[in-house]
Amino acid sequence: MLASEFSENLKKYADLIIHVGLNLGKGQRLAIINLSTAGVQLHAAPLVREITCSAFQAGAEDVEVFWGDEAINLLRYENASEKVIARYPSWQVKGIMDIIESGGAVLTIRSNNPDLLGNIDPDLLSKAQAAYWEAVNPILEKTGSNTVNWCVTSASSPDWAPRVFPLASPEEAYENLWQAIFQITRVDQPDPGAAWEAHIKELESRSQYLEAKQYAKFHYQAPGTDLTVGLPKGHLWGSARDLAKNGIDFVANLPTEEIFTLPHREQAEGIVRATLPLPYGGITIEDFSLTFENGRVVKVNAKKGEKVLQNLIDTDEGAARLGEAALVPHNSPIAQRGHLFYNPLIDENAACHLAIGKAYPFTLKGGDSLSKEEFAEHGGNNSLIHIDFMIGSNEMDIDGITEDGTVEPVMRDGLWAFDVY
Repeated sequence: MLASEFSENLKKYADLIIHVGLNLGKGQRLAIINLSTAGVQLHAAPLVREITCSAFQAGAEDVEVFWGDEAINLLRYENASEKVIARYPSWQVKGIMDIIESGGAVLTIRSNNPDLLGNIDPDLLSKAQAAYWEAVNPILEKTGSNTVNWCVTSASSPDWAPRVFPLASPEEAYENLWQAIFQITRVDQPDPGAAWEAHIKELESRSQYLEAKQYAKFHYQAPGTDLTVGLPKGHLWGSARDLAKNGIDFVANLPTEEIFTLPHREQAEGIVRATLPLPYGGITIEDFSLTFENGRVVKVNAKKGEKVLQNLIDTDEGAARLGEAALVPHNSPIAQRGHLFYNPLIDENAACHLAIGKAYPFTLKGGDSLSKEEFAEHGGNNSLIHIDFMIGSNEMDIDGITEDGTVEPVMRDGLWAFDVY
């Protein structure tokens, strides 16, 4: 990629993030963050500068960047005391919350090294992650309830790119990853904004179709998977575009290929096999399956990272239950690339997925007005965590089951089994 072409695409990407992802309003403050690494990585600076420029051109009051560095994070794990490692920087939480409470927008830029902490003791990782979830919960409560407009996207990284493109040189891998990000976010198209508008309408049509159906259950079947998940009455289907409580509509994930809804916290039965690895907290969990009874995970199997996965599920009572059920066709642009990104934000848009942990109140009719206890009574799950894991493939069949027991195909061989117009 020529330097001039890269510069042009980076600017188009920044404009897409500001105008389509965040739909940033005039006079809004903007926080640019990455909670999982205690700050945006330094190598993302060229993108951050373009985003800052685009934000001010859109009328932002201010842009405030919270920087971090994974190399320093690793040094902390290797040298600091357990007390220090388990302490998340409270000043970041306070600063981000100040921006949110002023009505500001929040942008997360992920470029995490998925193997950064592969040699760290799993018990220490789990303690640090538990402290992390507790510390950032106020921020996640605000974004998870769409209090303000927010967006999560990615930047290429010298440490992440070789994992995605292991046969390329480090320099080629870094460039290849940028090209991939531009492609899956439609930046490479002549009019990215128009391409996104057409894509959003397609997803909205499918979510409206399923919302009208109000299926009582989904039945998932694939090699290693035979799972039934209940859907509470009044469940709502979300897609690319959301409406924040500050009146701004936004696209929370760039890229996004999913539509999603609320699973009943007490109505998951059977076994589900993950079809893609799960990067979590600096390690990668691989070849795993979860067995559910009465909505709760009762058995965990994993070829790699089983202890970390079990500790994650033991985070709190709700961490062992489902908080999201999302559908993604196997012919999505990300799936068709034929390789892993080792980034849940991206990989979740290559396959149907479920999430353990916290459910979104806006996926239940009237859910935003319910207390946590009332939300749980209606089938919603409460937890500190929310972790997506991928289960879809070209061998996945999904049936929707109505209240009277009628079975209707939703997906066959990983593809939509119904048409929308």
